[in-house]
Amino acid sequence: MGMFEIGSALLVFFLLLGGTALGVLVRPLLPEEHKAHETVQLIQLVITMLVTFAALVLGLMTASAKNGFDTVGNDFRTYAADLIQLDTSLRNYGDDAAGARAALRAYTAAAIASTWTDEPPPAGDYYPHRVGPDSMRNELENTSLGDLLDAMQLKLRQIKPADPYHAGLLQECIARFDRLVQERWKLIEEAHSTISKPFFVTLAFWLIVIFLSFGLIAPRNALALVMITLGALSIASAVYVIVDLDTPFTGPIVVSSEPMRDALVHLSR
Repeated sequence: MGMFEIGSALLVFFLLLGGTALGVLVRPLLPEEHKAHETVQLIQLVITMLVTFAALVLGLMTASAKNGFDTVGNDFRTYAADLIQLDTSLRNYGDDAAGARAALRAYTAAAIASTWTDEPPPAGDYYPHRVGPDSMRNELENTSLGDLLDAMQLKLRQIKPADPYHAGLLQECIARFDRLVQERWKLIEEAHSTISKPFFVTLAFWLIVIFLSFGLIAPRNALALVMITLGALSIASAVYVIVDLDTPFTGPIVVSSEPMRDALVHLSR
């Protein structure tokens, strides 16, 4: 599990319980007129308003994180298809493109091994099991992966077509390679966190105020304490899911590696 996701959820959980504890401690210090029925009704009205806002924001953040996660998954399927199409074009070119094909297989295998570090690396000896000092970063933005693509581009540029037919095939291969690089950088940008920290802090503040109010008006018994704790745990788990979906290569919820592994199978034929 990603420590960032767990840390975010635990932070929210303890902040909410801390807000409740503060309300419980402050309650005995309040004058009696602050405990009047009208005041309690006003607090309940404010809580209802904040709960509505917080629920709306949590729903929007969950939907946004899920949409971003699905977008990365769909783009990985497109990326895998582009790898297969590029390999097909190189295969059609002939033996002169064998070096470029080998570099493409090496890149694909290394991308799988360095992006999904919690999964078994691809079988085979045509790629380094550690592609560089930053190979455990769970992302495509890896200097060694970029070097593999640069090596493949160099091999492509060094091919000398023997006739107009092969010249056309080479241009097709170069165009597909350029598209592949663009897709890679698109995936790199999409994999970055999109949660706005000020927005997240504002939501946490609303939730703390809500649980502070719980501490002010809730009865002092075990059942009330258990329900408040379960409420804080539920909200913390929702935050955990949101942060986990927003980091598609870490935590228990990750983008599937199957499209890339299927592409590697095609490239190895």
